[in-house]
Parts: sequence; C-alpha cells; structure tokens
Amino acid sequence: MRRLKELRMKMGLTQIAVQMRTGIDQSNLSKFELGERIPTVDNLVILAKLYNVNMEYLLDLTDDPTPLWRDEPEKQDM
Repeated sequence: MRRLKELRMKMGLTQIAVQMRTGIDQSNLSKFELGERIPTVDNLVILAKLYNVNMEYLLDLTDDPTPLWRDEPEKQDM
C-alpha cells in the first residue's frame, strides 16, 4: 500500500488530517501505509475518494489512477 503514503504526502496531509477528513483512525492509517494491515473495502472507497483515484490504484493493481465513479449519479428515466 505504498501509494497511500505517496498520495497523502503529495496532498500535504498528515495522518491526523486524513483521520479528520475520513474518520479512519490514525493508527490504522499508519498500519495501512506500512503494509501491516489491509484496509477494508469501506476504507478503500473512502481513501480512493479522498485522493481522487480508483481502489485498484491504491492496491497497486494498476498504474492508472483514474477514478471509476462520477460525482453525480446518472438520472434514469422511469
């Protein structure tokens, strides 16, 4: 999970600042960054949205950080 620290540093955030923005405990953030713990899917979604990347990028499964969601859900005709 090396990218978590890289993205956090790139944004100029401390782990405490990420905790305040996401609600994810700082000790867990530290363990995620050190590779001592794997984030839950819920935490991955939260972190991906914070850093504006996709979850696969956070997990080092792709080099393409492009997010896979849209800010506004599409309106469907009923």
